[in-house]
Amino acid sequence: MDRFLFLTVDGLARGAVFAAFALALVLIWRGTRVINFAQGAMAAATTYIAYSVTSATGSYWYGLIAAIAGGFVLGALVERVLMRRLDPNRPLAAVIVALGVVMVLHAVLGMIYGNDFRPMQMPFSREPFRFGDVALLSPYDLFVFITVGIVVLALAYLFTRTDTGLKMRASAFSPDVSRLLGVKVSAMLTLGWALAGAVGALAALLVVPTELGLNPHAVDLVFIFAFTAAVIGGLDSPVGAVIGGLVTGLLLGYVSGYLSGSIAPIAVLLVLLGVLLIRPLGIFSGTATRQV
Repeated sequence: MDRFLFLTVDGLARGAVFAAFALALVLIWRGTRVINFAQGAMAAATTYIAYSVTSATGSYWYGLIAAIAGGFVLGALVERVLMRRLDPNRPLAAVIVALGVVMVLHAVLGMIYGNDFRPMQMPFSREPFRFGDVALLSPYDLFVFITVGIVVLALAYLFTRTDTGLKMRASAFSPDVSRLLGVKVSAMLTLGWALAGAVGALAALLVVPTELGLNPHAVDLVFIFAFTAAVIGGLDSPVGAVIGGLVTGLLLGYVSGYLSGSIAPIAVLLVLLGVLLIRPLGIFSGTATRQV
């Protein structure tokens, strides 16, 4: 029972990071109907910004702010410079361009920083609190939960309670009508990419210090799990992305703890295949509209 509680808490902590990363994917999908396969490489680049700022100043918090700001700017640049120029009727072009961005960012980061793993500073201890003989949450885990919770609530408020959020949703679902009503659709699309870049940067900065360290490929596996979480929950559903992230984290924790860490990714893949076969649009997706 003690082991089950520990694995549950640990899985939820990892799942919270996957949920935040999945939200970044959902933000772009809802706005442009494009899956940003460069999200992981972009997040790695912003994590290096945090690493450089923290190394120069000695402050984790300055690095965190710099990473989020860098993610916001990088997301806007990718949309303005690259994605906006593509033909929306050719979705494969966006995938190819995103993969090109991945290769360029990995190459540039490798040339500047090298491929060695670099340790990342943590703002709080990872030593877990103990309740009797049971080791549960650590101060860093609490920081992750609170941070992701704030992000989820902030995005929910943005999309449901603000004019900007309403314009972003309208631009995604009916861009032509939105333009007729005076909405600057292009600006809303750029804002969606920028917000996704910022959220992805935050998620990467939460997870990288808990792994081996930072290198150009440090976020690749996190992106795969986050993509899985987004697909499981439904790419149109922010709530589904959060639940999918938590489920993915729990699954990885239980399989790693009771079976083997080497087969945990296979278990996630099997769940993904099952969801795609039974409900291809995701568990929490709405009913697809049929065009005639």
